[in-house]
Amino acid sequence: MDRGAAMGADLAGKVVLLTGATGDIGVAYTRALTARGANVVATDLDSFAEAGREIVDEATAQGAGEAVFAGCDITSDEDLQRAVDLAGDRFGGLDCLVNNAAIYRTLGPKRTLTELTNDEWDLVLRVNVRGCWQSIRAAVPAMRERGGGRIVNIASVVSRTGAAGFAHYVASKAAVEGLTRAAARELGPEGIAVNAVSPGLVDDAASRDINDANYLERMKTTRSVPRSMNPEDLVGAVVWLCGDSSGFVTGQTIVVDGGGVFV
Repeated sequence: MDRGAAMGADLAGKVVLLTGATGDIGVAYTRALTARGANVVATDLDSFAEAGREIVDEATAQGAGEAVFAGCDITSDEDLQRAVDLAGDRFGGLDCLVNNAAIYRTLGPKRTLTELTNDEWDLVLRVNVRGCWQSIRAAVPAMRERGGGRIVNIASVVSRTGAAGFAHYVASKAAVEGLTRAAARELGPEGIAVNAVSPGLVDDAASRDINDANYLERMKTTRSVPRSMNPEDLVGAVVWLCGDSSGFVTGQTIVVDGGGVFV
């Protein structure tokens, strides 16, 4: 029995396209998916290629599946098509898309609604929303060839709680949830399930770059499970939504935040 089967997952032989693979959360997804037998095309910007290759080499060495890296700007149709083509050429097709890439770490200091510029607003919405849609648009034809598939969009609980100083990011993640529901309605008849995972504030390098340590510590007290949230806490929901056992679940948002927000 391979390692993926031993872990009780149903991802053996599945092919996953993962965006935003080189951040702490993306690394956790890559490791978890390959550990459960999936073959992963892990993508990120070309500027992160060296880190990306190290990540996929490690995941392949330790997992039951294989991972390869592809440089990809999710706002580029050409880059996305190359990534989808790589999935087909290397692994025979595409079963699942995990839309993890987003602008977050580089948001910078908090800026009020009146301080935000048009360019700042447009950049975040272009990457976080349009890029998510472009990735879906690129992946769906390959999933149709397989007779169905899974799409997992990464949203955020800030779409429900709000976050002062990050209106553009909050709006973008609310839009991702709306896109998830629209895509689920449209693609369901073709056997493609579309869901979102909505994380709370993860204590990772990206969050530490834009939040002070006291804020991250205070967040623990808002949760029913009062501890820091780490990237591995998100793995279970994403893995399940990529697999066959979640096939009749679509259009849903699963909140993973230790019980801070109830829906």
